[in-house]
Amino acid sequence: MEITTEMIKELRAATNAGFLDCRKALTEAGGDFQKAVDWLREKGMSAAAKRADRVASQGVVELYSHGNGRVGVMVEVNCETDFVARAEAFRTFAHEVALQIAASGPQYVSEDQIPADVMAHEAEIARKRAIEEGKPEAVAAKIVEGRLNKFKDEVCLLRQAYIRDENTTVEQLLHQNVASLGESIVIRRFQRWELGEGLGE
Repeated sequence: MEITTEMIKELRAATNAGFLDCRKALTEAGGDFQKAVDWLREKGMSAAAKRADRVASQGVVELYSHGNGRVGVMVEVNCETDFVARAEAFRTFAHEVALQIAASGPQYVSEDQIPADVMAHEAEIARKRAIEEGKPEAVAAKIVEGRLNKFKDEVCLLRQAYIRDENTTVEQLLHQNVASLGESIVIRRFQRWELGEGLGE
């Protein structure tokens, strides 16, 4: 299939990737737009992996208040240079992360931050539930694993489905921004407050 300039322009507009990268993606995907987008995403993720070991000490602390002050979020997002920290695309990403935290209420940035005792407690609950449902022991182990993965998807920011596109995780969104901005980006930490939480406990 012939790859036209129009096809390349359309892909560039959707992905912010370079002209030659877009042409290669469309060629690899046989002209299929969605496959080309996926190819560029995968390429972006590999580029992100190469940048992950670089020090990210610049950035922004994004503040967001939702629902007339009922929910407040503070998140620190880091990058490598002050130049990128001031870029609109980086600021937009930090804001999107704050919106995600306000809407989805994660407890951790990534799964490696979940304490071992929390995981053990969740595994025990899942195991007891599987047994109560009458599942055989061999099947119960698989069910426990599935429920633990679902728990991680809910409580870990990077594993959550992005609120604007459920087919994309926050981690994939992060990698897309690493690829487009050309720097290591780290969601360092966050805090989420909800009016009245913890009262009467």
